[in-house]
Amino acid sequence: MEKAFVGSKLRQLRRSKNQTQADMATTLGISAAYVNMLEKNQRSLSVTVLMALSDQYGVDWRDLVADNSQAVLSEVRAAMQDPFFAEARPDLDELRSAISHAPAFVDSFLALYRSHHSTLEKMMHLGSELMPESLVRASPGAAIHDFFRENGNHFEALERATEALAAEEPHDPYTAQQVLQKRLLENHGYRVVTSPIDSLPDTLRVWDEAERKIYLSEALDHQNRTFQLAHALCFIEFSDVLDAITGSTSFTSASHATRCHVELANYFAAAFLMPYDAFLDKAEETRYDLDRLAAAFAVSIEQAAQRLTTLQRDGRRGVPFFFLRIDKAGNVTKRFNATSFSIAEYGGACPVWNVHVAFRTPGVLLPQLVELPDGQQFFTISRTTERPVYSMETQDRRLAIALGCESQHAHRVIYANGLDLSPSGAASKIGINCHLCPRHNCGQRAYDPIVTELTTDTKRRGETRYES
Repeated sequence: MEKAFVGSKLRQLRRSKNQTQADMATTLGISAAYVNMLEKNQRSLSVTVLMALSDQYGVDWRDLVADNSQAVLSEVRAAMQDPFFAEARPDLDELRSAISHAPAFVDSFLALYRSHHSTLEKMMHLGSELMPESLVRASPGAAIHDFFRENGNHFEALERATEALAAEEPHDPYTAQQVLQKRLLENHGYRVVTSPIDSLPDTLRVWDEAERKIYLSEALDHQNRTFQLAHALCFIEFSDVLDAITGSTSFTSASHATRCHVELANYFAAAFLMPYDAFLDKAEETRYDLDRLAAAFAVSIEQAAQRLTTLQRDGRRGVPFFFLRIDKAGNVTKRFNATSFSIAEYGGACPVWNVHVAFRTPGVLLPQLVELPDGQQFFTISRTTERPVYSMETQDRRLAIALGCESQHAHRVIYANGLDLSPSGAASKIGINCHLCPRHNCGQRAYDPIVTELTTDTKRRGETRYES
């Protein structure tokens, strides 16, 4: 067993039992000095003491040695990118020390920061209007995003489930749809029916348990038909895996858990269509060429881009990407993040970022090196994506997607060829959004920032009405 340092958990356990260090030492049959060193992480936990803790206190030894410090570290680093901390930002060693020695304090800090950020979001959305009661509650989207983030946007149980399924049902990318139809029918008695658009108004898929049918709208193209069948199969055959993943999670409502299962089934579908090892091998071979990945696995550009954010298997990781999708009004309709990047958490509304320019050049991929106010640089690629059309009233359903990574990884991505990736390169100066951006003299500013005060000079007119 690897060395296990559990000082904070041991201290919390002792205090919950109203024991002194001497009391715990007597219970475990060790010295009080040894308990003191364990609590200060000056000694690692031996197997003998671990078993004694399990026997004497009725705790699961796996709970004691479980290590979620990397996920917490990523969240703390993301929070520290807030402009509020710009003048006194702790370094990585300080953050790790806080997580190791004061985990309860770190948890409280993160809870406070989430509340702070939520309040800012509501202020930005509502301005001086009264806040509806419905916005006081955490949204399902935020809860699910946090859940995926805490898991590094990677779910090994779903990866293994798709690999086992593929071993039972060998196929290539262009026969996956037939394999799914066959398994749904032969193993579960479900028949797949393609329905006219008029028969499924405003609907792309219906899973009818009573009739044992799965209805797919004819508006779906080949890639999305296959994806929807894999999604349905996940609920029909692997619902126990979904329950196991979310079983220990305390969502605030049943609807949050249901929504999370939907997103996990989407993850399953992507993992089935783009098997981990084969997809990562192809990504490295092509230097993350989205067009070639989409062609090789018979998926859409958006599906390939989103799958790249999940390649976080221990011992075999790809480039750590974040993914955003926005509509024409700049609303973020989807985001996934395997990193600690604040641009992925709160960004998407800066007009300097090419993700908004993509709407002017449909289908053209736009590479860009961007820099946040704190000096962090990222390489991003943006382009439009098309959604299924199923009525005359909603013909234009074009969205834009952005995929990005830290600039230090950009040399591994083919779209960065020809760009100056040096720290002094010509990076576009972007912000999270105008409300949180402290930049002065930005010609694209649309609001006063709430993190700093802009200067006003009656004798000078700057590029916007907010500055002089």
